[in-house]
Amino acid sequence: MTVDRSSRLARIPLSLRRRPVPWAQQQPTWRQARPNVIAEALKQSQGQPSGNWFVVGATRDIRNNRPLGRTVAGHEVVVWRDARDRLVAGPGACPHLGAPLRNSPVHCGTLVCHWHGLALKGTPFAGWEPLPVHDDGVLVWVRLDEVGGETPSSAPTVITRPNLSHAVSVVYENAGTCEPEDIIANRLDPWHGAWFHPYSFVDLAVVNALDTPDTATTGVHADNSFTIDVSFKVAGRLVVPVRAVFTAPEPRTIAMHITKGEGRGSVVETHATPLGPDEHGNPRTAIIEAIMAVSDRRGFAAVRTTAPVLRPLMRAAAGRLWRDDLAYAERRWALRSAGRDHDVKYTQA
Repeated sequence: MTVDRSSRLARIPLSLRRRPVPWAQQQPTWRQARPNVIAEALKQSQGQPSGNWFVVGATRDIRNNRPLGRTVAGHEVVVWRDARDRLVAGPGACPHLGAPLRNSPVHCGTLVCHWHGLALKGTPFAGWEPLPVHDDGVLVWVRLDEVGGETPSSAPTVITRPNLSHAVSVVYENAGTCEPEDIIANRLDPWHGAWFHPYSFVDLAVVNALDTPDTATTGVHADNSFTIDVSFKVAGRLVVPVRAVFTAPEPRTIAMHITKGEGRGSVVETHATPLGPDEHGNPRTAIIEAIMAVSDRRGFAAVRTTAPVLRPLMRAAAGRLWRDDLAYAERRWALRSAGRDHDVKYTQA
């Protein structure tokens, strides 16, 4: 009797692959990974409003005694907590002589410049003006109207997430020589998963592309999405089959929702924040990825108590994937900057 895959996903978390396919013998995906489809998904994502909001880091990285500093598109930004534990953001250069405020301590909610002791409480002072800031519980966003150039919004676009009190969350960060669109384009190419990451993914199939997702299931409203069935490798022939939906809720964000299988409701958000040019004039982009894992299985509450141990493992797993995917994004930028854009030159065989 044939068991429907979707029914199997709902019943058991693990599967045993009966006939593992060697890497070189798996079904090629290059015909399905049509550059025009990826380019159209990227175009749709880049056309959505951001309200000039940029992710600058993890909520847990902002402590009471030190600020978080980030350069966004060449603009220094600093974020800290005031005496009421509220976030404050503003330019990262001291208005006195330009000292880097990211290196200055916070005392009782006041940021004190370590060059000459100028104190900033988060209110306008000597030309220093605060910036709109938003804490979504996992990530911190800052609004930079001068950088974004769009109509400002009162808050960033934050997708529906699992209840954080029932999840294990971690934030991974890295940076590469590319532009934000190259990071987004990588995630809008799900077909590369089993080929480029055979240590993590097998049996990948794209169910649909560029369709509107079931918003009741994903909580995401977007014009473009990719739905995939894929198995995460555990050990040997043991795998965890899931269904995942990729969407682009705003120009610098890609979200993956697990909609069926183990971890249903889990979310991975990938944010691409432009940093500015390096010493050679090449663009640098930060990858800030939030992973929020949940499970409705018995015992997951006990698993959450081991979060301090799990977070480094989750961060390491994300880092292994991004070791490859960052090379993909950097290669894409190198080809574009050299005028060799394969999205344009490719023709279907």
